[in-house]
Parts: sequence; structure tokens; C-alpha cells
Amino acid sequence: MLIAQISDLHIKNPGALAYRRVDTAAALTRCIARLNTLVPRPDMVLMTGDLVDQGTVEQYRHLKSLLAALDIPYYLLLGNHDGRDEIREVFPERAELFEGGEFVHYTADIGPIRFIALDSLQPGKSAGQLCDARLAWLAAQLDAAREQPVIVALHHPPFECGIGHMDRVRLDPPAAVRLAGLIAQHPNVERVICGHVHRPMFMRFGGTIASAVPAPAHQVALDLRDDAPSAFMLEPPAFALHRYAPATGIVTHHAYIDDADGPYPFYEPAGALID
Repeated sequence: MLIAQISDLHIKNPGALAYRRVDTAAALTRCIARLNTLVPRPDMVLMTGDLVDQGTVEQYRHLKSLLAALDIPYYLLLGNHDGRDEIREVFPERAELFEGGEFVHYTADIGPIRFIALDSLQPGKSAGQLCDARLAWLAAQLDAAREQPVIVALHHPPFECGIGHMDRVRLDPPAAVRLAGLIAQHPNVERVICGHVHRPMFMRFGGTIASAVPAPAHQVALDLRDDAPSAFMLEPPAFALHRYAPATGIVTHHAYIDDADGPYPFYEPAGALID
């Protein structure tokens, strides 16, 4: 079982650039082309929020037109740049987006894995939240999936990463503590995955691993000062591949989107190591 995770697409209106510099639509197009040519091909693509940049209907229509080229089934999660009503208007065929009433949260089975998608959106705010209602819903879903390996996904990291300006807009710290307590009660949770920080990160969390992924376009600058300025870098875009096998659980790889030189062999045709 192979699951790809992409995050922080930040699709804008057709022709518009993010921050006057980043062509996020072109970046997503390259990412989709890479995903479509992977061997083996992922069974599913999970998109962990900030799908568009201002949460407008026009931007979701642009996103939907770009995703038409993706040959792999996918699931959508919301981030702080997204809008609940707007995504539901443009993706009415996605029944899972309507299952949670006020919130866009849902569950799905991906092969043997139960996937639980959380909605950490606070409209009008950059930081994330899991209120009593959302945490109660999660508790019920975890209890119902005790016999399966589980991935819990949300947009906002439930941990400090050391990049000061991003830590100020992470998941609400008291909510993160409650989330960790819930996860710790369920050792079948293989991974908590998130986005938002535009960088690969890993942390022990609730007795499992929480991980974040780089973005298909721009990355947040790696500056671990508390007072670091909010800035981005045009580092190589990438995504995560989560490989699940019963004997190992989930092993995560990061794959770069753009072409690189190689591959080159380590060994001569006769079997000797190339020196």
C-alpha cells in the first residue's frame, strides 16, 4: 500500500502568481505529472490543506481543472487558506466533504488503513483549532477503528517546530495536548500527518509519529530563530510517499518533483563495484 501526500498547493486565480513570484499552478502540474509516472503508482493521494490561496470559488474551480490530470484517486483536507462552503460548491460530487455537517471531516478506508481527516480550520485565522465537537468526533472514530491501522490527518502541526513565525500559527496548544492524549489511547494509529509548515518534519507525538511535508511549490525558509522573519524559499519541491506493510507499519520517503541527473549504477555489468 502506497499513499502519496502533498500539501500547501496555494492555487490562485488562473494566471496569478503567489507573492508575485510563485507559479503554484505550474508547480502542481509538474507534481501531478510526477505522481502519474511513479512506479509503483500510489494507491491514493492525500492533500493536507491550503489547497487554494484565498478560499474562493474561482480558485477551487482552477484547482479542480488542474486535478483532472491526476490519474490517482485523491482526498482533500482543508487548511487555513481554504473555505468550507466554497469547496463544497465546486466539489459537490465529493460526498465525504459533506459528511461532517459544519466541519469538513470524514473517514475513509484506503486498503487496510482507516484514514481520518480532521478539520482544523478557524475561519479568518491562520492558526488551527480542534474544538470540543471535533475532538469528540475524533474520539468516536478512533474507537470505531481499533482493529485497523489508522492515519490521522490535519493541516496544522500539533507541535512546535522551532520556526518562530510558524509556531505562532500552529494548532492551538491546548487542543494539541488533548489530541495527543486521544492518540496515545490508540496504539494502532500509525501516523499523524499534517502540512502548513512547507517543510519535512518528524516528531514523537501521542505514542506515534507526527510528520509534515514539503510543498510542491515554495518552502518556508528554514530559520530556527524565534524572531525569524516570515519568508519563503524556492527550494526543490517535494512530496511524501507513505509505504504501509503489515510487517513494518508505515515507512515514509520524500520524493522530489523535478527531474534530477541519474540514476547511475553502483556496479559494473560483471558485478564489481564501480571505483
